[in-house]
Amino acid sequence: KMTMVKMYAGGVGYTVEGKGFDPTEGGFRNAETGAEAGGDMVVKSSLLAALLCCNTTLNKVTDAETGEERYEPKGNSSEAPIVVAARKVGLSEDVSQDYPRVLEVPFSSSRKMMLTVSDVSDRPELCPGGMQIESGAKYLTVCKGAPNFILDYCTEQLMEDGSVQKMSEEEKAKVLSVVDEYSSMALRVLAIATRSMQKLPFAADDEDVTTDQKFQACRSGLRLLGLVASIDPDRDGVPESVELARGAGIRVVMITGDYLKTAIAIAHNVKILQKGDDDTSAAVDCACLRPDDEYLQDADMDKLTSSVRVFARARPEDKLEIVKSLQRQGLVTAMTGDGVNDAPALNQANIGVAM
Repeated sequence: KMTMVKMYAGGVGYTVEGKGFDPTEGGFRNAETGAEAGGDMVVKSSLLAALLCCNTTLNKVTDAETGEERYEPKGNSSEAPIVVAARKVGLSEDVSQDYPRVLEVPFSSSRKMMLTVSDVSDRPELCPGGMQIESGAKYLTVCKGAPNFILDYCTEQLMEDGSVQKMSEEEKAKVLSVVDEYSSMALRVLAIATRSMQKLPFAADDEDVTTDQKFQACRSGLRLLGLVASIDPDRDGVPESVELARGAGIRVVMITGDYLKTAIAIAHNVKILQKGDDDTSAAVDCACLRPDDEYLQDADMDKLTSSVRVFARARPEDKLEIVKSLQRQGLVTAMTGDGVNDAPALNQANIGVAM
């Protein structure tokens, strides 16, 4: 069960207590002082903004066999930790009904983020005890996704006292160091950023304006609210399966959209990477496959894929090129995938396993 365990907001680190999907257990504490922090302005602001960019709900259900009640999320697994954590500070996902959504751009492997625009007319603050909304602002853009991508569009940052600070390169580096810290703990990290707008930066009634054009118009000039970090436990039996495959002469390779440090930590946990491996050569960011957005020549690509076991921040087309490269080396490839973007690589592989 994916569970939020860390948050960074306003320059402050927080720990999130509790287990599983039960929002009645645990809460937020300042990581440095240990003080209860569920009411902190940056915590509530980050979580409410995140809820405005979620489509997942949390309900109490009764187990048909045991009769026991439990909480069960319905929707995206990466959003479930946000919904559960928000409930811990008194924010229900139903609150989003009070902020009519006027635009939704879903997450994609190329955008690396989800974007929504909600109506916040006549609101002096985001929520009771939350950040101030600029006077005259009618709409609020919220972006939720990969920190390194979202930070590229952030020009300011919400601070612990409610003030807004310019996002300098030094500040971005500080935030990315926190991302690295969380990622090295095998946590999946999402950034939450917002932008207040007096009007939509595109003609809402113009049917010729594409979704990507709307996305590009709304994602600029963002304000970073915070980072949320969740643990996604390894499924039982995975390390044993990897070692069994290795013993049978099968090289197991992980191709993931995760941040590189997250991917390395997970790969070590499930034995894809072993003690003594050089992480700098055994694991790579897929950007190195396509410098200047052009894929390497076949010989260079084949040299790289012949030894690398972890490919991070992969695009769907990267998976396909990796499979082709392995096949050029005379290897029989089996590809597993659980999303529609895995389909081309599954089709290209000698053995495609849709999960």
